[in-house]
Amino acid sequence: MNPYIERVTERFAGAGFDAVAPAFFHRAGGGTAPYDDFAQVIPLYAELTDDGILMDLDAAFAHLGSLGHAPESIGVVGFCFGGRVTFLAAARRRFGAAVGFYGGGIVTARFPQFPTLVDESDSLQTPWLGLFGDQDGSIPVEDVETLRTALVEAPVAIEIVRYGASEHGFFCEERPSFDPIASADAWSRTMDWFDRHLDGAGA
Repeated sequence: MNPYIERVTERFAGAGFDAVAPAFFHRAGGGTAPYDDFAQVIPLYAELTDDGILMDLDAAFAHLGSLGHAPESIGVVGFCFGGRVTFLAAARRRFGAAVGFYGGGIVTARFPQFPTLVDESDSLQTPWLGLFGDQDGSIPVEDVETLRTALVEAPVAIEIVRYGASEHGFFCEERPSFDPIASADAWSRTMDWFDRHLDGAGA
């Protein structure tokens, strides 16, 4: 739960949402790691599994429910690892809408405890928007197009957007890869996706 995620959460709150950021890495003792030091990132994933992620998401959904929000009025947004989380959530849970920014590990697995999810494309329960950068060295364009093809039979609304000049992390102003044009467009698309699929304003 680093300052960037706090700012993103506050940005959604400023747009009129009750915004919650689950601290998924609590099972490894919590804490943060620099974006450019993967050696410090790896230990945060200790003990983390898809079942644990879904448990934490369910707790966040329950909290939002206590504030009066029905599942169909709840949206989920995630970045990088969180982008995969949005796809997992959309596949395993029914709620309003999900948006994944440069989510890796959906088509090609990255960690042994996190299997690929592309085979669940035809059973998605929640509308999902995927935002990717063509210059992302960790998510090949081929994987993005494999996912697009797999999602043709999805029973819910799906959209995949590629930014031709953007790298991984293009939405994060703390990264050298920050792309203000793609970031602005992605935010606009996220707001539009929520407007189209969430049930009720001020979700």
